[in-house]
Amino acid sequence: MLNIFSLAVLILSVVIHEVSHGYMALRLGDPTAKYAGRLTLNPLKHLDPIGSVVVPIITTLIGMSFGWAKPVPYNPDNFRKSSFNLRWGEALVAIAGPVSNGIVATVFAIAAQYVSNDRAFALFGLIVLVNITLAIFNLVPVPPLDGSKVLFALIPLKYSHIRAQLERHQLTLAILFIFFLWQFFEPVVFKLFAFLMGVPLAM
Repeated sequence: MLNIFSLAVLILSVVIHEVSHGYMALRLGDPTAKYAGRLTLNPLKHLDPIGSVVVPIITTLIGMSFGWAKPVPYNPDNFRKSSFNLRWGEALVAIAGPVSNGIVATVFAIAAQYVSNDRAFALFGLIVLVNITLAIFNLVPVPPLDGSKVLFALIPLKYSHIRAQLERHQLTLAILFIFFLWQFFEPVVFKLFAFLMGVPLAM
């Protein structure tokens, strides 16, 4: 039962993440996601056969929760013309995803303080943990993760060739990060979880 709930939480959390990208792009003037029918919380509109079904099922069965949805499409060329949007538009769209997961985590962490049932507290805690993990994971500045868009916005335009080089090898970089570097970020996830849920950090 818990595995099914974990899978459902993961799928809905990545859907919220992707829809947030689309809504931010729309606020900046780009209706691409809207016209593609992706500004909806209906999971069927966002499911990726591998990232939303196969990988989540496998990782949930082995005690993890990992997966992704189809990226919401957007076109920076449609952003309202301004020097701010030119420099920061893509970064704002990118950061909207992790921020949405952070908001979900915070809301359920607060709600958890008002439940007296241990099972409900544990289920709310699972929602918090999954969303914190998604937020921290996607904030890492490694292509194709959202944090890389923020990094590229900070880099002067004259170094834009660096972005091209990194994005050319984004699959390799993502695999290296997941298998060799993510372990160094996990303590941050658990410290944030302990802080939000008001529970002692297990050592």
